[in-house]
Amino acid sequence: MILSGPEAQSSTRKAIHPPKYPQITQMDTSVWICVYLCHLWAVDFVRCFKTGGSYNLAMVHRSRRLPKDLSLNRLAEARTRIGEVPYDLTISNPTACGISYPSDLLAGLADPRGLDYEPDPRGLMAARRAVSAEYKRWGATPDPRRIVLTASTSEAYGFLIRLFCDPGNAVLVPSPSYPLLEHLARLDGVDALTYDLDGEAGWRVDFPSLESCPAQVRAVVVVHPNNPTGSFIHPDDRERLVGLCREREWALIADEVFLPYPLDGGPGKAQTFASVEDCLCCTLGGLSKSLGLPQIKLGWIVMTGPGNLVETALDGLDYVADASLSVSTPAALALPSMLATGATIPDEISDRCRTNLGTLRRLVSEHHAVTLAPVGGGWNAVLRVPSVVSEEDLCLQLLERHGVAVHPGHFFDFRAKGWLVISLLPSADQFAEGARLLLDGVAQTLIPPHSGSDGG
Repeated sequence: MILSGPEAQSSTRKAIHPPKYPQITQMDTSVWICVYLCHLWAVDFVRCFKTGGSYNLAMVHRSRRLPKDLSLNRLAEARTRIGEVPYDLTISNPTACGISYPSDLLAGLADPRGLDYEPDPRGLMAARRAVSAEYKRWGATPDPRRIVLTASTSEAYGFLIRLFCDPGNAVLVPSPSYPLLEHLARLDGVDALTYDLDGEAGWRVDFPSLESCPAQVRAVVVVHPNNPTGSFIHPDDRERLVGLCREREWALIADEVFLPYPLDGGPGKAQTFASVEDCLCCTLGGLSKSLGLPQIKLGWIVMTGPGNLVETALDGLDYVADASLSVSTPAALALPSMLATGATIPDEISDRCRTNLGTLRRLVSEHHAVTLAPVGGGWNAVLRVPSVVSEEDLCLQLLERHGVAVHPGHFFDFRAKGWLVISLLPSADQFAEGARLLLDGVAQTLIPPHSGSDGG
């Protein structure tokens, strides 16, 4: 019902107390309510900013692609409270670890051609040729025309998920492995289903868990070498994976960002998935790991496989990449010179990791309750510790009592309890002292609490 006239307007104001708008003489009650609620919202919003308070965004719809709970976990809260950690064995950024970089490594970023803009969804051809040349060390020669540059490996995952999957489809990811994979899939409305790596068999692929997956799967991810276990895909498993992908029409996505860093090595360490030709295969790499330059933001996808499948996939990938054209022209121009000038960086990072791994082995040998798993490649080491307390409680004790930061195994989806993951990147002195404190802290959890006596 529409009310009109001064009397009706007055009665409406008494009922809902709207702000005064003398120029309005006739309005539906529901509209008045909307105006009033917006007025209250605006006043509250302004008050929030004036007072430095927080604002309740309950009225804002948030996508189900995001986790319901975005609050910090206990470890993150503790690190926020403590601030700088004396012995950070979670660090993953080589530029913060005292690694020596050539002084002219980034000179190519000043190339004046960076002022020109000639967009190509696959990226500059000169940069793609330089990427192709990198694979010669593993005996592969991918076609530069079938290489697509991205702003990061994470973006490469996102591109491929959008290329192969509809919302509600799924990709298979290894367990244990890097937790980012699940978040990337979820942000594109896709499920990340896990298949197991068998720790008792050197983290070989558990094919029964892989083969029993549901029909909505569109791609399978392998991480070669795995993060954090460091295990390479065994050549026999690789052959079986390729056959399974061909049979089920899955795309094979091979994350090889740590391939330049063999430590203990193992079967498969000298192989790249960029040589696969019997199924559609997308091999990922990037400067974040290959040159220890996460801030440059440059990665790539190498497409290989049957020609018709590759060309069809590349057509779709062009469409996906063209929507953002995210790769920086200066970074792409500088890529060939950075790869040439920075050729010694992987060796220096590997030397650091090997030195720390040797130190860790020596220290672990003195603590019989702790086991160091083989480290095929990468930047991390995995420790098996007694499950006297939960992983999270143990990590909190190490952080708060000993000033040592480590990752609990459940962050990486280890099935069993009692795993810790540590970085091999810190300086040798920092790592040695941090590892010593870590092992001493684990040993203290094995000492039964003193029962004492009441003296009676």
